[in-house]
Amino acid sequence: MEPNTSSQSRDKIVVLDFGSQYAHLIAKRLRMLGYYSEIALPSADAASLGAHVRGIILSGGPASVYDEHVPDFNRALLDLDVPVLGLCYGHQLMAKSYGGSVGKAAVGEFGFAMLGQTEAGKRSPLFAGVSGTTQVWMSHQDGVLSLAPGFEVIGTTKDCPFAALQDLQRKRFSLQCHCEVKDTPEGNTIFANFARICGMERNWDEDTVLAHILESIKREADGKNVLLFLSGGVDSTVAFALLNKALGQERVLGLHIDNGFMRKGESRAVEEAYRAHGFSNFIVEDASEGFLKAVAGLTDPQKKRMAVGEHFIAVRDEVVAKQHLGADGTTWMLAQGTLYPDIIESGGTKNSHTIKTHHNRVAGIQELIAQGLIIEPLKDLYKDEVRSIGKKIGLSDALVMRHPFPGPGLSINVLCSDGKRGADDEAEMQKAQAELDAVTFTQFCEHCTQTLRRSVLPVRSVGVQGDFRTYRFPAVLTFRAEEGGFFHLPKKWEKLEAASSAVTNSSAYINRCVIRLWQNPAVTDGDLSLQEGYCDKRRLDQTRDADDIVLTALHKSGWYGKIFQHLTINLPYASAPDRCTIVLRPVVSEDVMTARFAPLPQDLVKEIVAGIAKLGYVDAIFYDVTNKPPATFGWE
Repeated sequence: MEPNTSSQSRDKIVVLDFGSQYAHLIAKRLRMLGYYSEIALPSADAASLGAHVRGIILSGGPASVYDEHVPDFNRALLDLDVPVLGLCYGHQLMAKSYGGSVGKAAVGEFGFAMLGQTEAGKRSPLFAGVSGTTQVWMSHQDGVLSLAPGFEVIGTTKDCPFAALQDLQRKRFSLQCHCEVKDTPEGNTIFANFARICGMERNWDEDTVLAHILESIKREADGKNVLLFLSGGVDSTVAFALLNKALGQERVLGLHIDNGFMRKGESRAVEEAYRAHGFSNFIVEDASEGFLKAVAGLTDPQKKRMAVGEHFIAVRDEVVAKQHLGADGTTWMLAQGTLYPDIIESGGTKNSHTIKTHHNRVAGIQELIAQGLIIEPLKDLYKDEVRSIGKKIGLSDALVMRHPFPGPGLSINVLCSDGKRGADDEAEMQKAQAELDAVTFTQFCEHCTQTLRRSVLPVRSVGVQGDFRTYRFPAVLTFRAEEGGFFHLPKKWEKLEAASSAVTNSSAYINRCVIRLWQNPAVTDGDLSLQEGYCDKRRLDQTRDADDIVLTALHKSGWYGKIFQHLTINLPYASAPDRCTIVLRPVVSEDVMTARFAPLPQDLVKEIVAGIAKLGYVDAIFYDVTNKPPATFGWE
């Protein structure tokens, strides 16, 4: 969050953003612990940081410190007499800045690793209260190769001998891992230790955050009324409630658009839920025909997202005219439930790379932002913070705890293709298959290992590795066949997780791993191929039906509230153009920046698969067992 006037005199820890998708998560973690923090560019001069800086954290980032083009860094910031902590890229930059060497690591680490403390580490104030061996989250290919003068090793992993370093005299500390993500369980302890090293006292809480948001809305609205697109998801719902609280219902209008990409019965359910809560200042528009035309024939995921985002602006203009909300629309501002991860993944910070183009960051939206006609009350928050704020202002669990459902809806769950594979695709698929064939699996029983088949799907899915977007092939692991088209699913999910990590960590052409659960008994592997298929009503209805089966089963079993989100993915990989493959993608996450696939009970999985298998157009069903990173939540 940008500091208001009262924050200018508040002690703070400054996070220098080198473009990591996790940079703002560092600031969020510190604030959750009660320590005020701000984001700044690494090129900032010391004076611009203010007089109340008590410590500095160097974030991760997508660059290599030895690249020709790296983020501008004001080396003089390391001369300040305050503690400094470097993470990932910041760890490597600190080593290089003080005279150490950095280069390509012998083995890259993506995902979980175990960090063990050295004798010096056991005495380090940074590791006070941290287990001698602790789980951490890694995402790097480069590594520190030699120590800078004055530094000592305080932690190592199996493949990273310089995983944690310190220079106690200068109060300089650095870690190759990402402490800011949930999958480094003792990361908060490390941050709290660093805050104590900085001499910080707790000076930030949820009441302060809420007050700041409400003040910002009033200031940014500046007498104008506000129109907000309501998807029905938690982000837009909380944003809507905050706008109403700050401005009053008479100055706010919610617009729920049925864009044709909604879940089964979703628009009706959204309308009923809002009315039940007491919202009366919203309208529902059926604009599905126009949205379907906007994406007709598109196969490129980025172009599809852009088409959806731009059409939202067109619909907005139509509604402004229809509702007589001002002759030129400038008396009404547009509000969005944008979260910080949306901005990061769209390359919205100076040093970050685009992972995907978010519909809230297309050209039309950017133009309105430049004109000061967009309010985004949640733009500096993460999903768990949004839910917490929603509960604080009185929203029900039915509204706050619903699974996320982005504006483009199911359109980004329906992968599209013209049915053709280019020469590059063929060549890279062969390389992907060779990589997959080279992986050794030792975790499965002998019978499972002997019957295991490996293949590569002829579609590409989006992923994120080392802060870069990847667009690679999914690997398929198929265990022995059972009755009714079902395939064996090993009982221990951790074995499948290890297998998935083994595949993606050792592959340049694979970023996702799925398990085959079922295949139409009337269809052979040779019958399945890439089909021509677009985001049209037929394929959306297919996805809606399958998705409804999954969500119904999750609600009935009580698992809906135990996972963060489930995505039902429709692939144009089948025996005919009117058929499809369905991928189940349940995930567990706290902040969207990282996630683990959700290990649903196997009897529940079989129930879901049996229900989807009865649909007359499904040829195969897969289960995505990939974490984030290296894969994103969705496939586009």
